[in-house]
Amino acid sequence: MAERSFAREVEQLRVPAGTTFRGEGILAVTKALLEAGVGYVTGYQGSPISHLMDVLSDAQPLLEETGVYFEPAASEAGAAAALSASVHYPVRGAVTWKSTVGTNVASDALANLASGGVTGGALVIVGEDYGEGSSIMQERTHGFAMKSQMWLLDPRPNLPCIVKAVHDGFELSEASNTPVFLQLRIRSCHLHGSFVTAENRRPRYSLKEALEHPRRDLDRIVLPPASFLHEREKVQRRWPAAIGFIQERGLNEFFDGDLGHLGVIVPGGLYNNTLRALQRLGLADLWGNSRVPLYVLNVVYPLVDEEVLRFCRGKRAVCLVEEGQPDYLEQNLNTILRRNEVQVALHGKDLLPLSGDYTVAVVEQGLRGFLERHHPAAFAAEVPLGLPRRANGAAELAPASAAAAGAADWSLLPQRPPGLCVGCPERPIFSSFKLVERELGEHHVSADIGCHLFSIMPPFSIGATTMGYGLGASSASAFNAGKLLGAGKRAVAFMGDGGFWHNGLASGIGNAVFNRHDNVFVIVDNNYSAATGGQDIPSSRADNPHRSTMHAIEQAVRGVGVTWVRTVERTYDVARMREVLHEALSTDYAGPKVIIAQSECMLNRQRRERPRKAAAIREGRRELRERFGVDAAVCSGDHACMRVSGCPSLTLAPSGDALKPDPVARVDEQCVACGHCGEAADAAVLCPSFYKAHKVHNPGAWEAAWQRAQAAAIGWLQRRARARRSRLALYPATLPSGVAR
Repeated sequence: MAERSFAREVEQLRVPAGTTFRGEGILAVTKALLEAGVGYVTGYQGSPISHLMDVLSDAQPLLEETGVYFEPAASEAGAAAALSASVHYPVRGAVTWKSTVGTNVASDALANLASGGVTGGALVIVGEDYGEGSSIMQERTHGFAMKSQMWLLDPRPNLPCIVKAVHDGFELSEASNTPVFLQLRIRSCHLHGSFVTAENRRPRYSLKEALEHPRRDLDRIVLPPASFLHEREKVQRRWPAAIGFIQERGLNEFFDGDLGHLGVIVPGGLYNNTLRALQRLGLADLWGNSRVPLYVLNVVYPLVDEEVLRFCRGKRAVCLVEEGQPDYLEQNLNTILRRNEVQVALHGKDLLPLSGDYTVAVVEQGLRGFLERHHPAAFAAEVPLGLPRRANGAAELAPASAAAAGAADWSLLPQRPPGLCVGCPERPIFSSFKLVERELGEHHVSADIGCHLFSIMPPFSIGATTMGYGLGASSASAFNAGKLLGAGKRAVAFMGDGGFWHNGLASGIGNAVFNRHDNVFVIVDNNYSAATGGQDIPSSRADNPHRSTMHAIEQAVRGVGVTWVRTVERTYDVARMREVLHEALSTDYAGPKVIIAQSECMLNRQRRERPRKAAAIREGRRELRERFGVDAAVCSGDHACMRVSGCPSLTLAPSGDALKPDPVARVDEQCVACGHCGEAADAAVLCPSFYKAHKVHNPGAWEAAWQRAQAAAIGWLQRRARARRSRLALYPATLPSGVAR
């Protein structure tokens, strides 16, 4: 179950040629793939490209009708290896994943693919996850493209340009026999717009034809001596072919302006922010007309020397807007200009921040510094006709510098660290672990990519490292030396079920068996690849019409040789979870110990349950909803429940009692009745203030009558108590001796 269904939207993919298509960027990419006659598509989900996999999955019937094969790959490496179908055959293939971590996983296959080259178009669609919205380390795809000499497209963020880039990418790949990266930045993936469609095309060369007429070209296989010739072929044949295609098709764009002595060079993905910055400086309008000439690099690698020289010659100064480090484009441009003795001032990182997200405000400040230096008239104050200009009439501007441009007063914003969802089944695992550590002491914990990585944040503060998706177990490998050195503690490694199937089974658990690790491995099994959007994986419990699921993780780990395995089928049972963790950390058994902690992802469960319950209530059927609460009269105000569980639905509230000045715990409206707070309170021997309430929608006649009887009895008791208090207030002499009024 993905986090979002595109079942309705994918019907737009069937519209005939000439139709105005309106929708999200991801849908436009899918439509462009169908128009380009793609033969097969695969990939691995990850932000910001997850929804492309979801769209392709929901569009399975249409893909089958048009002869397109689609499958979700086990990892990015598996997806990249699938592009080998385009090496010998003129069939177009596309793969997708999150960059740069996905590209790193796929690097072995991509390097071999780029070495031998391709016959059919091979397009790698990467979600360029750089900037303030990113969830990973700050790197870019550009360096990998240069390393393997794969051409890199970075289209302007609007649907017509993105759709055109898909078509251009396939054609560029075929013209130069080189796989091509198409990077879609975070803002490009989810923008909305429109474009005019072309006809969906069946693959001009199908996988069926490839199977029935196998081909083999020894020069395409990466083995000596052919592998030594591939590098020469890249430089002498493929590169010139790519340059020629880029120029002939006009993939890069030039926009004229009346300030001809200046120029701005900008990658396509940063075009919108740059234009908006120029507009705020009064040098562009809402329709995209700029007074400063623009050279838009929809292809950021390779650069076309002739185009760079044509744009820069005759100009006094040019500003390059290049996000992130290293400054690949700035170095390349400097080489081109100086080698050809073009004496134009080139600015870039001297005026813009060395690193970080180039928001509109950041780009505006950098361009302001550029214009102040080379066109100060842009900021001259307006002078009324016939009046002398005041000496201080121009706006006073702060000097633009990299430090100033990148500076921000974050103290004005409250910190909002990431955390687990309300009701997340992973929270009780870490609550249990913290309870065990109270008794056994702290342990070294290797974390992994996934929702469970949020355990590194308070209140749990568990996890010392994270090295990659599915590498949690491998991250603890060196600490296996502890048993040789006589250490009294074992290392602990966490990974999710998604990471387990992605990489952890072989590189983590299999490696631990082979090397006789004595560590403890906790596999968090929440039924889905939850961190990437809730997609099904081999161990999912759902019936999937297109995939084979329900393959138990326990069988897999036993299959590679693990003998000490414990499965906890309900992670919310904190006492059981605590018991198993304690056993694993203290047992005399020498060897890898695997704990499989199972409970369905609460986010996916609520996506399924809430619509069902809402429909039942509308239709008048009985529906029971549970809620937890805290009895303010019993709550001691210790707040240990929050320190142990960290649930966002637990908050503070006034006690309502003058004798309790400190606030007490309170459960807010987000509660999904997972029961973790009560379980944790019981396991940690905390206060018994938690209670469970049941709310019945559309009750039966007996339930309604019983509720009325209860309400009447409670009302009678309340009225009796109020009456007694009133009598005591009127006749204080009736108070017992020694009792203050």
